[in-house]
Amino acid sequence: MFSDKANKIFKEVIEKYHEKDHVDQEFKNPYDPEKDLLEHLLYRKCWIDTVQWHYEDIIRDQSIDPVAALTLKRQIDASNQDRTDTVEYIDSYFLKKYRDVEPNTDATINSESPAWAIDRLSILALKIYHMADEANRKDASQEHQMKCKAKLDVLLEQRVDLSTAINQLLEAISKGEKYMKVYKQMKMYNDEELNPVLRGNK
Repeated sequence: MFSDKANKIFKEVIEKYHEKDHVDQEFKNPYDPEKDLLEHLLYRKCWIDTVQWHYEDIIRDQSIDPVAALTLKRQIDASNQDRTDTVEYIDSYFLKKYRDVEPNTDATINSESPAWAIDRLSILALKIYHMADEANRKDASQEHQMKCKAKLDVLLEQRVDLSTAINQLLEAISKGEKYMKVYKQMKMYNDEELNPVLRGNK
């Protein structure tokens, strides 16, 4: 099933990142885009999410230097754009895969595309990894560990449900029971023609 593959790759990415656990470490994608395009995109997607997870931790440091914080904010903005672009690449993969499927006359559209559901699955993998870490943190109180264990149980259940929903969506698309439409995000704040502040600085 697709979600089994995705969850395996997400686990692989997160564990690889934490070998060095540094946002500036070199990124190497082990999957060849010519041979394993979907795996390549999934690996890249989760790496972006993992680095950004740690960006978000760093920028919440109350003692962070303001200049460093501004630089980090720019990095987060760039990461968000990269994340969105990669989600759209994944949807393009599925559009191409199912392009010859004729939707049934009663086919319906889903509230989100496959790739945006996969985006949530990638983030969920990070929540599970870090909540498990907290649940087993040796210097934490027993109360903290128990609370985190309870939260971890919910996250694991959520992953089962989301994985099942993604598999069902892809199967429904493959059978013509649902059809895909992809709306580009059309983000405005990075566009010099659409953001009045950037436009004014030209």
